[in-house]
Amino acid sequence: MDLVLKPDNTPSNYPGKHTSKRENQVKSVAVFCGASMGNSEEIKNAAQQMGELIAKAGLTLVYGGGRVGLMGVVADAALSQGGTVVGVIPKFMSDREIAHSGLSELIIVETMHERKAIMANRSDAFLAMPGGYGTLDELCEILTWYQIGLHKRPIGILNTMGYFDSLLGFFDDAVKNGFIPANLRAILLESSTPEQLLKQLADHHRESLNHESFARG
Repeated sequence: MDLVLKPDNTPSNYPGKHTSKRENQVKSVAVFCGASMGNSEEIKNAAQQMGELIAKAGLTLVYGGGRVGLMGVVADAALSQGGTVVGVIPKFMSDREIAHSGLSELIIVETMHERKAIMANRSDAFLAMPGGYGTLDELCEILTWYQIGLHKRPIGILNTMGYFDSLLGFFDDAVKNGFIPANLRAILLESSTPEQLLKQLADHHRESLNHESFARG
């Protein structure tokens, strides 16, 4: 495992300052999910399947670096299929011995904000699986960064067992009440199956690149 220590240098890691050329296909995916396992075997199985599919597709998994909960499940599943897994974790969490020691690369940072910025910079697409406050924070921040123009990469949710139905209903109500534009609500992709969600992310990525090429003439 490669261990990388990063100083707190968040502004230079902001996705709006990420200037590398976008690839014509998704090569890395950031996964936001719970540090808890939850109560559902179906959700756990979906996380395992997602990790396996990411690895089998030749994609790099970028995630929060933990060995516990759904985070540990998706990372272990990708590693079991020979996948590349990059974890990004704050030092205070690593010091509590919850960092995964078997990753391809583990980046230890000082702050939660730097963690999210580095995960964003290392990823061509983003997906959220069931989780709690932390997962919602990561999902909503990456949606906000899209809204204000810091990136135009695909974002999706794995809606296993309708876990995110209430959240999607909230977003729909926000559109009705004039707080979220309908076109920005439409950027959030959704599927109940890992295979379909990964396909949607890849298709959206290609469509976005085609639109950029057309706009440049």
